[in-house]
Formats: sequence, C-alpha cells, structure tokens
Amino acid sequence: MKALTIITDPVYVEPEKFTRYEKFWLNYINDKRDLPFIHLLTAIHILVIPIAILLYTPFLKGWYWWLAYIPYFYVSQMYFKGRFGLMLHCISHRKLFKKTHTWLYHYVIWFVCPFFGHTPETYFAHHMGMHHVENNMLDDASSTLPYQRDSLRGFLAYVGRFLILGFRDTFMYFFTRKRKKFYMRLSAGEISFYLFCVGMSFVNFHATLFIFIIPFVFARVVMMLGNWAQHAFVNLSDLEDNTINCINTKYNQMCWNDGYHSIHHVRPAMHYTDIPGEFLKTKDKLAEHKVLVFDGIHYLHIFVWLMTKRYDKLAKNLVNLNNMFSSEEEAIALMKERTKKYKLSA
Repeated sequence: MKALTIITDPVYVEPEKFTRYEKFWLNYINDKRDLPFIHLLTAIHILVIPIAILLYTPFLKGWYWWLAYIPYFYVSQMYFKGRFGLMLHCISHRKLFKKTHTWLYHYVIWFVCPFFGHTPETYFAHHMGMHHVENNMLDDASSTLPYQRDSLRGFLAYVGRFLILGFRDTFMYFFTRKRKKFYMRLSAGEISFYLFCVGMSFVNFHATLFIFIIPFVFARVVMMLGNWAQHAFVNLSDLEDNTINCINTKYNQMCWNDGYHSIHHVRPAMHYTDIPGEFLKTKDKLAEHKVLVFDGIHYLHIFVWLMTKRYDKLAKNLVNLNNMFSSEEEAIALMKERTKKYKLSA
C-alpha cells in the first residue's frame, strides 16, 4: 500500500495573459476555467470532423480510404474520445456557454456528439436524470449491484444487457415516474441518431458503419466499463457507499479529474479544478468510511485487475489513508467483500 503523497492532478492556474482567441471565447462561456474545453472542441473541428466528411466523398476509395480512416479512428476514438466524453460529463453538470448562447451547447450535443458515439441528449438524461439521482442503486439502469464485480461473466452480462435494453430501461425509469422532459429528450436523441444512421447508410453505408455505428457501440461499452470500475466496490452494509477515487494519474490530466468519482458523487456540481482540494479537505471522512483511493492507476487498470482477480496489484496501489488498514491482507479482504453481488435478502 501507499502513503498519501503530494497531489499532482490538475488545478486551475491563472495564465499570465489570454490569447486573442481565448478572449473571443470568454465572451461566450460562463467560466474562464473551461477554456480547455474550447481548445478541445477547436482541435476536434480541425482534426476529426473534416476528415469524417472527406471519408464520405468519392475521392477516397479502396486502400486510400483505409489509409485515411485508420489514423482518423485513432485520433477520434482513441485520443479524443475520452477527453470529449468527460468534457460532455463536465458540461452536463455545469453549463459551458452563457444563457444567450445556449445554441452552441445544442450544436455540440446534436452535431459533435455522434462523431464520438454519443447519441444526442441521452447522456444528459441518463447521467443527470437517473444516475446521480439513484447513485448506483437498483433502480439505476446502469447499476452494478446485481453483478459479481470481479467476474468477466458478470461484466459481459452487465454490458450486454445495457447494449440491448439500456434505452428501454432508462426510458421506463423516466416514464413510470412521469418525468416527461427526460424521456422525451432521451427518445428524441436516440431515435434521431438511429434515423440519421439509416439515412446516411443510403448515402454511404461503409462510411456510416465505421464513422458512426461502430463508435456508437464502442462508446457504450467504454462507458459501461468505466461505470463498472467506478462502482465496483460496494459497501454492502451501506449501499450508498459505492464509489472510489483514483489520484495522481495521467488520466486525470487528460480527462478533467474524472478519477475522483467519490468526491464527484458528493459534490456533483463542483468544478473539476476544485476537486483535488476537496479531496484533501475530506480525506479524514473518506478514511472513516474506508472509501478506496488508488494512486497512480485509473479505471482501466482497476477493471483489468478485477477481471484477473489481481487484488495484490490493487492493494499495492491503494492509499492507506490515516492507516485505515493494518495490512495489505486486510485491504484485500475488504476489496473482495465489496465486489460481491448484492442479494436482496442480504
């Protein structure tokens, strides 16, 4: 196990001066700390969207098409996908654009999102309208509770159900609670994306398959993998205690401190640059509840080591806050207990 060291995750540092481009966008956004999102969207409009449009044209055929698509896939789905998805997470919690320019938000949601596999409106509806309300409880359509969370079979059942029934389950969650605003937004975004893919398949099925359909499936698998790791360790004596933190990792540098999931669930509207400070303020409480904190690793490490049952590797990267564990063996025993499938009779 590790001792708590200096936090290296990103916090806001005021630049000496803003560029002309940044000054322009400061007129449109609510918080100057969100300028990195503008830089990301700018890069996407230079490196991703024009190439996607080019791949629909007849100018590229055969091997030339693949020579363009392979780097496009890497840039869009490997390099930018996580950054964009977690930016979407941030701007769902905190409005990026000023009220007078909300059309820019809708542009991102309805035009940019599909290039990264996100159907319009559905992330907001699922995450804000259900996930944070239910906090991974059984009524949450993406709850990890009914599954053995160190089991590959359990994960495949989890992700398979979400791919097939996730939309239905989320829709019924809102419908049965008469939350019309959410189920209408959810339905509009999901159905519009399906119709768009059908229509664009008549234009160029090959391009539609590789630019929109495959990234859509890929995005949902990745999101479920992330949610699985974030909510893999559940205190069966207090089901609301079901999240972790990952600190001092490059993932936090790239994805806006997304590793601090426990802090985020307690303070969902907090700006990502304030989260490391909040973690330090609340570390005593985290230790009291034995909230697991991992240093130097992120959710993919946690997922792989759970699937291979390498609790020893997890323990070596576990932060022993306030000496809450007397030994690695005690920590491993607790982690194994917290990955057990929840049974209603328990």
